[in-house]
Amino acid sequence: MFLEPHFKSQRSGWLEVICGSMFSGKTEELIRRLRRAKIANQKVQIFKPAVDTRYDEEKIVSHNENKISSIPVASSKVLVELSEGFEVVGIDEAQFFDLGLPVVCEELAAMGIRVIIAGLDMDYTGKPFGPMPHLLSIAEYITKVHAICQHCGNLATHSYRKINDSEKVLLGEKESYEPRCRTCYNMGNILDLRTDKQKKLDQNDNLLF
Repeated sequence: MFLEPHFKSQRSGWLEVICGSMFSGKTEELIRRLRRAKIANQKVQIFKPAVDTRYDEEKIVSHNENKISSIPVASSKVLVELSEGFEVVGIDEAQFFDLGLPVVCEELAAMGIRVIIAGLDMDYTGKPFGPMPHLLSIAEYITKVHAICQHCGNLATHSYRKINDSEKVLLGEKESYEPRCRTCYNMGNILDLRTDKQKKLDQNDNLLF
């Protein structure tokens, strides 16, 4: 459980990054921290990429359907201006932002703002995703959360794309992606074929009763 750091002297700004695969609870943890900041009567501003409209055009929504209001933005350039006067800034789905986001986040931290960022650390090919590797390298605090592999039950670190589409940015949920551990991810669609075969066997078994 992440606990906010305490400073005896004047509070300074810093960066926190929450990363992991899809369905690992990144947004859930982001919402938890932002709500704690609001309970502490801190001024909180929250952003999401305008391109992400899967659940809601404005609100940040976790897979557990927890929601919190946010401002959708198309570019990281506007974040500094929109964050003036706030003590805490939350940014969800950071991997979809432009590569200027790390510079902007450092500027916000230099202004004395606590910046909390959530995003996928890897894309569906297992490669670093967008500005996330840069953000991870400059953050004071990093939390890596894990989903559960749906094939073996181990900790999942990868987002496996189940559909045949090579676009790097492809918005989707459980119909398009599933969390997998390293081993199951590397097995690729062999596991898909096994799953389909098992489903057919289960259906045949059900017909016997």
